[in-house]
Amino acid sequence: MQILLMGSAGLLGSTLSPFLSSRGCDVKTHSRSDGAQCLADLSDPRAANELLGKIQPDVIINLVGLTDVDLCEVQPNQAYLQNVRSVENITNWIKQEKISCHLVHISTDQVYDGANTHTEELVTLTNCYAFSKYAGEMAAASVPSTILRTNFFGRSHCAKRLSLTDWLFRSLSNKDSIQVFDDVLFSPLAMSTLSEMIELSIRNKPIGVFNLGSHDGMSKADFAFAFADELNLSTREMKRATTDQVAFIKTYRPKDMRMNSVKFENALGVKLPTLRDEIKRVAKEYHEVA
Repeated sequence: MQILLMGSAGLLGSTLSPFLSSRGCDVKTHSRSDGAQCLADLSDPRAANELLGKIQPDVIINLVGLTDVDLCEVQPNQAYLQNVRSVENITNWIKQEKISCHLVHISTDQVYDGANTHTEELVTLTNCYAFSKYAGEMAAASVPSTILRTNFFGRSHCAKRLSLTDWLFRSLSNKDSIQVFDDVLFSPLAMSTLSEMIELSIRNKPIGVFNLGSHDGMSKADFAFAFADELNLSTREMKRATTDQVAFIKTYRPKDMRMNSVKFENALGVKLPTLRDEIKRVAKEYHEVA
């Protein structure tokens, strides 16, 4: 099974690529600029067709996307090119070639907002980033695809990107003064767990849109304090805040992105972990540098 991992040089791709290779998968890596076997701008249909025609993948995992929420808001056309047209070019190639190629498309939990956990149909779009990611899902759904709405954390293996826990670990270790949000709730997975679930999706190829998150989500503030507690890091300089108390957030972000992932569990026959268990799992990744 030939797997083409698109966006392999990013935060998730830098963990997923070696994981899949360690599991015996034949992985070809793609990036827009560097750090991969194949280089191409997927928003260019000619470049996308050339790449896909050369590799002839059995499975495409699409991690490509513009994730800077503020940039998406002020440059919606860039959001469209990276988050929608890239997917359209992938799916157009699959349809034109009439081949059996399964697409695993990674989307976001930011398509949700409003109190309580969300099932897949409870979409609320509140900014250009969420809108573009949802439009990308619509493009992905035009071919046999597994669309995974998710959020993730863990120790980064990407030289260019820090993860949420990287930022927390560095800030707490340096005793920097930071604010963490009490009014933003989420249910992310460890990148290691997410990689396992993506591999399972490759093997089973479920069709449809699936939430893929942890059980018992929490606020980002509670997450930060729980992570610090696992590593015995001082929280003296870490203060709870709400998003309306800070000036650096320019674009509205959803307040409650907690997901109900029962549909994925039932389709794949798995039990996803609690967020507290995921924090413990990820904390172990930092013990060696603590």
